[in-house]
Amino acid sequence: MASMRDIKRRKSSISSTQQITKAMKLVSTVKLQKARGRAEAANPYFNYMYDTVTSMLARSGNVNHPYLNGNSSSKKAVIVITSNRGLAGGYNTNVVKLVTEGDFEKEDTLIYAIGGKGREYLAHRGYHISYEDPELMEAPDYEDASKLAATLLDLYGKGEIGEIYLAYTHFKNTVVHEPTMMKLLPINLEDVTLSDEEKQTQMNYEPGEEEALEGIIPKYVTSLFYGALVEALASENGARMQAMDSATSNAEDMISDLSLKYNRARQGSITQELTEIIAGASAIS
Repeated sequence: MASMRDIKRRKSSISSTQQITKAMKLVSTVKLQKARGRAEAANPYFNYMYDTVTSMLARSGNVNHPYLNGNSSSKKAVIVITSNRGLAGGYNTNVVKLVTEGDFEKEDTLIYAIGGKGREYLAHRGYHISYEDPELMEAPDYEDASKLAATLLDLYGKGEIGEIYLAYTHFKNTVVHEPTMMKLLPINLEDVTLSDEEKQTQMNYEPGEEEALEGIIPKYVTSLFYGALVEALASENGARMQAMDSATSNAEDMISDLSLKYNRARQGSITQELTEIIAGASAIS
């Protein structure tokens, strides 16, 4: 059994850790309120953008364009959005698993890392890091998202990459965050569900299909990327708040358990001292 001194030292150490986790929980809670408001305000726009563009393309008939038909390149570009810090439960690991446990061969996968944890994890496992921007995760900006989207679209147009994916954490609410892998290009229209009215309505483009898609798809890709950044930031703070809340509760349980052990050890020490005193008194008499 541990001595009273050891128990007291360990209890003091856990109490100090509990103060830290409690403070981190409060910080994450404040950040979550701001990030959640931003995500909830932006979600309707990005959802409508996705539904509108996919519905439009699904009603366009046999449109011949690389954004829909793809190219011959076997390379896959994956934008991986994680945090720059840990202590967020399985937040970062769950996103990275979308790549490591998905259909992405290392030799054909190019990682565009937003956030340091994802870059560290994937680089350690032999994936090629083509681009990294840890600062973008701290303060998501539409203009920066647009620049990266334009770079990827240019590589796609040149045939240097054949597919573009987005790995991030979808924010549903404060406690539910879903790791999500979304294919940005080429756009897969097989999973698009149209109503009977939409099926009977064909799309007409003015001035032409190619020119229209050249203007629409970059905005579509940028919007989904930026929306993912906003949701990921809210999810990160939500996950860290939950992790710190759990850590604080666990520390409280450990402190209670150590207090019980300390009291038992103290009671045992007092009992032993009394026994020795009684035994000594009996020997003298």
